[in-house]
Amino acid sequence: MVELTEEQGLIKDTAYKFSKECLMPFATDWDENSIFPEKVVKEMGRLGFLGTMIPAKWGGAGADTVSFALAVSGIAQGDGGLSTMMAVQALVENVLLESGSEEQKQYWLPKLTSGKSIGAFLLTEVTSGSDAKNISTKAERVGNHFILNGAKQFITSAPNSDIGIVFATTNVNSKKKEISAFAVPMETQGITIGQVEKKMGQRSSHTAQVSFENVKITPDCLLGLEGTGYKIALSHLESGRIAIAAQSMGFAEAAFNHAIDYAKDRKTFGKNISDHQVISHRLADMATQIEAGKQLMLHAARLKDAGKPSIKQASMAKLFCSETAEKVCSNAIQIFGGYGYLQGYHVERIYRDTKVTQIYEGTSDIQRMVIGREVIKND
Repeated sequence: MVELTEEQGLIKDTAYKFSKECLMPFATDWDENSIFPEKVVKEMGRLGFLGTMIPAKWGGAGADTVSFALAVSGIAQGDGGLSTMMAVQALVENVLLESGSEEQKQYWLPKLTSGKSIGAFLLTEVTSGSDAKNISTKAERVGNHFILNGAKQFITSAPNSDIGIVFATTNVNSKKKEISAFAVPMETQGITIGQVEKKMGQRSSHTAQVSFENVKITPDCLLGLEGTGYKIALSHLESGRIAIAAQSMGFAEAAFNHAIDYAKDRKTFGKNISDHQVISHRLADMATQIEAGKQLMLHAARLKDAGKPSIKQASMAKLFCSETAEKVCSNAIQIFGGYGYLQGYHVERIYRDTKVTQIYEGTSDIQRMVIGREVIKND
């Protein structure tokens, strides 16, 4: 195991401390009432969690991918929805940092890193999830403007967002489909945000459909060159999957810690249930699975920081960590017994929050496809 640097360790410890003190005590209420805690989000910005990888000149911490992953994992231990918002915020910031103009970066990045503005990533549509090339939203040039028409589905932070990274086809009259990316103010006329979806979990993170009806945007909203949107989306796959792997490990660690505390306190047959071999063995398996997942996640993050190809490792980490998290959370509920099945207990909420990690940022089936392709290609 490679040791963390002093900075990485500090970020990890700070995220967990903040999570324990400012998120965990309120997560049940946010979940039950579908509350997006705006004041807490701004505090996350003040502490640097919303700009971990962004250079200081734009208000960020200028840290590496490992630090970001550790921060996401720490926040996830307190509240799942806020860790998802944090991951999407980073995705929006990284797209702007790498593909935005100087003016776009100057205007948006300080707002995003501080938490004063919230970003959304608008790629998924009703008929195109992992099949991103199949999007039908169009951006047609009319004079000196683009006119956006279409709809996006399952958009994290949409009801709370100020800027959206929107992907749309731009050569609508050509046989060859090209995709372009735009940084669009979400208050632009013609954009409609649907009602907040009633989800199984992660209810503090608001998700909704976004519709575009003759939305007029200026050319300076374009990110990079026209027709490079698909490349822009693909270039952030590794970071996105590493973030979900990290989030998954945060869920797993939180459920495991709750299970440990309960097992040490609950007594049956005259002794703590942690002293029963069947429970201690279950806990041993959970601890081993978490350690393996953390190492996969950190390995992928270190490859990313080193500028080395990491799509296979990021997909492996996302696959293993998300599926491990569900197993660990399920085992935590089993240790709690009937209480673990009741609403109001942390492990029940964490289990619901965890399930979607096997779906977004590429389903487990998609990860297996990617890994299989990489393994065959490199054999």
